[in-house]
Parts: sequence; C-alpha cells; structure tokens
Amino acid sequence: MRLAFVASETDVAQQARDALVKHYGNVDPSEAEIVVSLGGDGFMLRTLHTYRSLGLPFYGMKLGRLGFLMNQHAVEGLVERIERAHPAVLHPLEMHVTCHDGSEQRALAFNEVALLRQSNQAAHLRVRLNDAVKLEELVCDGILVSTPAGSTAYNLSAHGPILPLDANVLALTPISPFRPRRWRGAILPHATRVGFETKDPNKRPISATADFHEVRDVRSVEIRQARRHAVRLLFDPEHNLQQRILDEQFALS
Repeated sequence: MRLAFVASETDVAQQARDALVKHYGNVDPSEAEIVVSLGGDGFMLRTLHTYRSLGLPFYGMKLGRLGFLMNQHAVEGLVERIERAHPAVLHPLEMHVTCHDGSEQRALAFNEVALLRQSNQAAHLRVRLNDAVKLEELVCDGILVSTPAGSTAYNLSAHGPILPLDANVLALTPISPFRPRRWRGAILPHATRVGFETKDPNKRPISATADFHEVRDVRSVEIRQARRHAVRLLFDPEHNLQQRILDEQFALS
C-alpha cells in the first residue's frame, strides 16, 4: 500500500511521522493510495484542503489536542487498520464573499462558514434562504452554517444542534443573538442556498471564515453545499464517525 504521511509541525507529530515512514515507507501524495494525516482536527482540515483535488481517501491519527476526525495513533498494524476502515463522505460548503470594496473571494469549508462582528458593535444582518428573505434584521455577534461533520465543533459551542452524518441537512446557528431574542437557528435541507448581507458595513463591519480561511470587511456572503468537492475519511470500525456523532449527543463533559 502506497502511503503518504503528512504531519503537523509539533515535535510529537514529526517524531510519529519519522517512525511511520521508517516502518512503511513514504511516497509523494500525488503517487499515493492513501494520505495519512498526523495531528489534530485543525491539521486534518488543512490536509483535506491541500490534497482534496487528488481524489484520495484520508486516514488521520490523533497527535494533537482535538481528534474528532482522527483515529488513535499506533505504529503497528496500520495497513490492516486502513483495509478494514469505514469510509465517511464529507461534503463541504462553498463560500462566495463580496467585500465592501467590490472584490470577491471563494473558499470551501468542511466544518462551517462563520460570520463574526469585527468591532465592538453587534452585527446587523439580513438572512436569505434560496433568495427569499427570512429575517430582515438579525442583531448578533455572528452566525454560522455548519455541515454535519462540523456540527460538533463551533456549532455545538454556539448551542447549535448535532447533526447525523447521513441526515442531508445543515445547521444555521446564530452566535449570541440579541434580536430576535427567541430565534435559535434552523435546520436546513442540504441543497439550501444561504445568503447574508450586512446592513451597515461602514459602522458594523463583519468578517467571514470558511474553516481557517478568513475574509474581512464583508458586504454579503452566499453559501451552498459543494457536493462535487466531496472527500472520503477513513475510520476504525470501533470509532467510526457516525457513532462518534451519536455518542456526542450523550456526552456530559
């Protein structure tokens, strides 16, 4: 099995990579059958963004603080673990941003797209779904759209719902909403086109972030699921992602 090992810059991840390369060899990702990512969830997201165009499966091993997208680290038996691993298909979101100066940017997010206020004043946002205005004015610190895989990350911290991986839905979750106070977000069909506009970009600037890609001084954002950019993550059968998402709903800490 041709494996490409990539690791975060931490000492523990680099040492683990050296040991794995010595045991299994290593090829360039462009020549690999599997990309093995060593680090935490943040590094796995960067790995997905860097190598997704190769169309390869990804197998992660936890060598960072967070490892929801990772398997346990072990040197022995890696090929056998990969051969019996369960795949999980992740469909990212595509973010299309128009900035206050008229420039445009696009980025993908496997976890979430989040809008956040840039100043000490709350953001005033207009919320559209499939071009229809659903909230004329949402006053808040921000808002996010989350994939099922990302629903246990920032979305959960913002009191959003945990989504089953195969539910074909997205979470729309406000961050510290002030008005309307009782609105706590929505669960949307995965094909929904979500749009946000800032109502006062000069006085109340906002930024938009797709995973780790940030754009500042945003005027409007369009978000939709990008199914053509799907990636496959591999998980040990006893720790598959579907089961982890289910278990997270009963976690008490």
